[in-house]
Amino acid sequence: MAETLRFGRLPAATVHLCVDMQRLFGPGSAWAVPWIEQVRPAVATLVEARPQHTVFTRFIPPERLGAASGAWARYYAQWPEMLRERLDRTWLELLPELARHVPPARVVDKPVYSPWHDGRLHRWLRRAGITTLVITGGETDVCVLGTVMGAVDLGYRVVLVGDAVCSSTDQGHDAAMTLYRTRFSQQVETAPLGEVLDAWAAA
Repeated sequence: MAETLRFGRLPAATVHLCVDMQRLFGPGSAWAVPWIEQVRPAVATLVEARPQHTVFTRFIPPERLGAASGAWARYYAQWPEMLRERLDRTWLELLPELARHVPPARVVDKPVYSPWHDGRLHRWLRRAGITTLVITGGETDVCVLGTVMGAVDLGYRVVLVGDAVCSSTDQGHDAAMTLYRTRFSQQVETAPLGEVLDAWAAA
């Protein structure tokens, strides 16, 4: 299926939801996503075009292992250096070319893959009258997946910018993109950055 905005131009009630573009996943981190270097220029271009309509999510690990519940405790037992009691807090910051747009861009912190877990983001978007989400960031098959599926469940129009999402592996990225384009073809649109910018500018 072709990457395009099948359901028309982006309305004024659109927000760019940029997922976890942090130093935590950049070069030098134990959780580095190699592809982040390839997509960060595209993400920065979209943010710069609409900073006042951008919301960044940040993945925030627990302070210590005892604060991690259930399967998360097992997860962080494998990554103890990523607990906040050991982690240099600057690693939690957005990539610098994105951070400079806050404000007017907003930041929403989350302790899990999905930004919808506590309802804060959804309540703010609904109060603002937002109906459409343009999604970028990483990882395509982890936090982006959690973001997309929650947005679908909540009834948002979801537009994934195909050249502005990334994963640690080609296999995971390609599998997730295939899922978005086929199984969720009526609820998730994938489109390149240029088309998204053109459609949003004309809204």
